[in-house]
Amino acid sequence: MLAPSHHVEFLLIDDDPAITDFLTTYLKEKGHTCADLTDSSHCAAWLELHQCDVAVVDLNMPKIDGISLISFVREIRPKLPIIVFTGLGYDEEKMHAALRAGANGYVSKNLPIEQLYCVLARILTTSRQRARRQELAPPSALAPAF
Repeated sequence: MLAPSHHVEFLLIDDDPAITDFLTTYLKEKGHTCADLTDSSHCAAWLELHQCDVAVVDLNMPKIDGISLISFVREIRPKLPIIVFTGLGYDEEKMHAALRAGANGYVSKNLPIEQLYCVLARILTTSRQRARRQELAPPSALAPAF
């Protein structure tokens, strides 16, 4: 679980305002900051002007689908943790597509909110630890072995 001293700035991208409103309210109660976009086509402009610690992305959106959005965000913010937040449940094919596109994790909207929060916290913590290890690794450790 994220400790209260670990303030996180979330970017929620989901075309359902009821979902973003509910999750924003819950995360703010936990002491975090949330920005939400219900139109995935506004993501590029938002990221140019703002910073966030993690992006939470829906898969099924009308203008730019989640897989395309993940690939796009990964190009402009390569180290930003991205968590897929989907109502599709655990569709293995979509989960693997999201991970291949650059997502750091995949979570169902159908989880109870406390479980969802624990999963978001775990994925974010794991992503941050992985990024720190990569920053600390000597360049030769990152080079492919031939």
